[in-house]
Parts: sequence; structure tokens; C-alpha cells
Amino acid sequence: MTEIRQSSPRRGTNLPKMGDFNLTVILDAIRRSSGGLSRVELAQIVGLSPQTISNISRRLLDQNLIVEAGKEGSGPGKPRTILRLNPGGVYALGVHLDPAVTTFVVLDLVGSVVRHSRIKTPGGNDPSAVITTIAAEIDQLVEDSGVDRERIAGLGVAAPGPIDLDNGTVVDPPLLPGWDRVELRSALSEATGYSVLVDKDVTSAAVAETWAGGPSGSGSFIFMYMGTGIGCGIVLNDEVIRGTSGNAGEIGHIIVDPDGAPCDCGLRGCVKSTCIPQVLVSEAEDAGILDGSRSGNSGAEIQQSFSRLCDLADQGNEQALAIIDRSAVRVARAVAVVTNTLDVERVVFGGPFWSRLADRYLEKIPALLDAHSDTRLIHPIEVVGTGVGDDVGAIGAASLVLEHTLAPRAQRLLLES
Repeated sequence: MTEIRQSSPRRGTNLPKMGDFNLTVILDAIRRSSGGLSRVELAQIVGLSPQTISNISRRLLDQNLIVEAGKEGSGPGKPRTILRLNPGGVYALGVHLDPAVTTFVVLDLVGSVVRHSRIKTPGGNDPSAVITTIAAEIDQLVEDSGVDRERIAGLGVAAPGPIDLDNGTVVDPPLLPGWDRVELRSALSEATGYSVLVDKDVTSAAVAETWAGGPSGSGSFIFMYMGTGIGCGIVLNDEVIRGTSGNAGEIGHIIVDPDGAPCDCGLRGCVKSTCIPQVLVSEAEDAGILDGSRSGNSGAEIQQSFSRLCDLADQGNEQALAIIDRSAVRVARAVAVVTNTLDVERVVFGGPFWSRLADRYLEKIPALLDAHSDTRLIHPIEVVGTGVGDDVGAIGAASLVLEHTLAPRAQRLLLES
């Protein structure tokens, strides 16, 4: 989603646009209520007049974005009609491009997955071939879903950072050789015919949690993304924080082990050089519990080797367990740096590699984080797994489209040039 630069002067409001902004405010309030809201409750929550609420509700009903879902009333007076989102009012497509696997979803308006698929990310150094494969998979997914294409608001893409958001460009992502300065947004828009948004995978995951994660996606939290790389998405007071260029959350060079392996930045013991799956696989090879001849440097090969390491840990192999446990300590140190900086209430873990780490990490990290928390005497920090599931990156990508289309944004109030 395009951010408003803080340096850009605000020149006032355009009253005709005020209605569109108020519409998204009301829609967002209904979305955030698990059981729906009456018009009276909406007026109390968003501070608009009953007449304005009534007018906008009618617009939303006419657009099939909400439905009247029965009446409720427990006291004197006329029962109130409850308004809820219409799941089939709008759909969004999401793609999560990971070096190991590419995931696709069709998402409805309430954040439920209508259809999903997953393919091994094509190898080689030709982004155009990957883009052609992605476009074909999207076309098949939409056909299989049975969704009316006219109701699809657009396509969101979650990709490894860094990302040039202004141009929708992928900028030299790790483990994707040949992808430097690939204009992914325009290429996919041309290939699919859909309007396309591109964002970082960690940010997309955080967006997914706010849209479809339930209780874990509310308030202030960081989303620790565990993939071929490790990063964090940031949500403060229900707002996703993207930073100046949209690349907030790059934590790869936080030092978590001063005696650890050297990093390409020139320091030792960074997250990037001690915690990512590729490093854990290398440690297992050095310990002799994995066969290095079976491991490669592609995303898919790293995923396979990492899965074998986790299998060994699950079977009780002490060396494998030690590698996983050591990574938990290091990750907890990185998380503590971020949580102490941002003063959040929750840490949410997820991503394509998370499920294999979940049991061990959730057993060890809460106590480690508490020991490093500067606010532990004031408030606890909850540590949980994602409420969205394994497809969090792709769901986040689709949620970007819903967020961009339907969430209230201050830029809707700005005058056109």
C-alpha cells in the first residue's frame, strides 16, 4: 500500500471525498466486531450522526459489502438490526513468493480462504519464467474457486525484502538469484490483468494477522517471520508500520551471539549469520548429523535439509535438539531488542518454517523473553503462534488488497493535485 510521505503538506479536505472515507471507517468498525454492529452502535463507535450512518449503511448494502443479519434486543424498545460483512462481497488474490515455495490464495471479505494452492518455486535465474508460472497458477486458482472475476478487487504479492514500494520492484532478495530490480508489480499486472500490490513478506504477514488472526492480531505486536530469512512485521495500536521506504523490520544484523559466526556485514553473531535455517543446516552438517552432500543452496534444498534436521530433533537426537534450542536463545535475544524498543504487548510467530519450530520455541522463548524484558514488572509479553496458519504470507498478500481497498486511510481525504 502506498504510504503518505510525512514531508508532503496536507492541503485540506475534499468534502465529496469525506463520504468515501466515512464509508471505510464504518466498514472497518463492522469488520473489527466479531458479532456485527447495529446502526446505533456504529454511531456511538465512529462518532457520526445516525442519518450519516443510515445513508452509508444503505450504500454498503447496495454494494453487497454488508448484509443485515437479523435483529437483536434485550430490553425495551425496537430490536436493532445487526450489520455484518458480506463474505462474498469482494474477493482478493494473494501470492507469497518464497525462495522455497510459492503459495496462492483466494480470500473473501472476512479473511477466509476460499481456495489455495502451493507449488515449488521454479529454480533458475530467469524471473520472467517464474512470473509466467505464477500467472498461470493464479488463472487456474480463480477458475477452480468458482469466484466471479468481476468481484476480485486485485492481486497482492508478498516477496522477500528489500522492496521498492513506489515502483513495485524486488531489490536483490536473498536466495533468488537474478531477481535484482525486477519490476514485479507491473510484470504481474500485465500477465494477469489484475491490479497488483507488492509488499514485503514480513509486513504482509503482519497485515494478515490484523485481518484474519483473531485476538493475536489486535493491539500492538510484532510478527516474527520464520522463513528462509528472519524478519519482523510491526503493528502498533492496530496500525501496520512500514517505515520510510516500506522496509521496516529488517532485523538481520541485530547481534545475538558475539562469539557467533561472522556475518557479511563484517560483524559476528548477527541474526542473519546465526539463526536462519541455512545456518542451522550448516551447523548440523558440521556436527555430522546431516549429510552435506544432500544439501544445496536453493530455497527448496534448504527447506528439505531443515526438515530433516527437525525430524531428528523430534526423534530426540540430542545434537539436533541442541541446535534448535541454541537458535531459540538467539532468536529470543533479537525479539527482546525489538520488544524493548517498541513496547508491544505480544509477539506472534509464523511463516513457512514456523510449524517445525513451534513446539520447541513456544516452550523456551517466553521465559527467555521475560528475562530480557525491561517492562516485565509493568506488563507481560504474550508469545503465540500465528492465528492465520501456514498460508500467512499469501493471506497477508491478499489482505493487502482488502486493506488498500476498504480500510480507512487519511490519504482518502487529500485534495487531488
